[in-house]
Amino acid sequence: MKKFGFLLSTVLLSGALVACGDDATSETKAINEDKIVVGVTAGPHEQIVEVAAKVAAKDGLEVELKVFSDYILPNTALSEEDLDANSYQHEPFLDTFNEDHGTDLVPVGKTILNPMGVYSDKYDSIDDLPDGATFGLPNDPTNGARALYILEENGFIKIKKDKRESASIYDIEENPKNLEFIELEAAQIPKQLSEVDAAAINTNFALDAGISPKEDSILLESSNSPYVNYIVVRAENKDDPTIQKFIKAYQSEEVKKFIEEEFKGSVLPSWDE
Repeated sequence: MKKFGFLLSTVLLSGALVACGDDATSETKAINEDKIVVGVTAGPHEQIVEVAAKVAAKDGLEVELKVFSDYILPNTALSEEDLDANSYQHEPFLDTFNEDHGTDLVPVGKTILNPMGVYSDKYDSIDDLPDGATFGLPNDPTNGARALYILEENGFIKIKKDKRESASIYDIEENPKNLEFIELEAAQIPKQLSEVDAAAINTNFALDAGISPKEDSILLESSNSPYVNYIVVRAENKDDPTIQKFIKAYQSEEVKKFIEEEFKGSVLPSWDE
């Protein structure tokens, strides 16, 4: 399978924002009707928006991409108006960012699902995991909870009912196989897979390591996952005509076909779900 390496692109955010109009009376400026600046993370999100940009160009809309190598800066740049939109995150991550940073960023259009997979160098089936098997989890709260949700959905653990959306290993109330959970840096889990019996790996990091979620996983996140990705904007721009034009370009048949042919089930278009 083609290896999708993360381009270590660094986006230098401008040190100061240009004021627009009288500070006492002006509102957030409308997005340029002929151009939109979109932030993406390197890899599949970047590749897909590049295709969406070609579709948008046919409708008279120029799409400028800014590529980031982490998960925080695209939202920071959006909130500071260095971007008009971004495309890289699911709603649970966005909700946590808004709560932690006091921002008002909103999802406006579904994009893709990067199905999280469970992988093992030692076992060919999730059912082969022995009692007391070691299991690697991403150590960030959002993706750690996501991995636990996948295990619960498939009957391996049970999470306390009131903790399902923000579960940690301390919220597991039933663990029949006595899995031993080891929290690891998400980006490093592919390199540490041989040190555990199984591990949950985000699709982007799996692809970066040359691992195929569809072919190599022993358990794959289902299509009814709450972790579908979105195009995200500032709340005041959610109905902006330029944003709607970009969503239309992204959710086009051309983009859907590209995703299906390029990623072969490792990345799934989600807007028709």
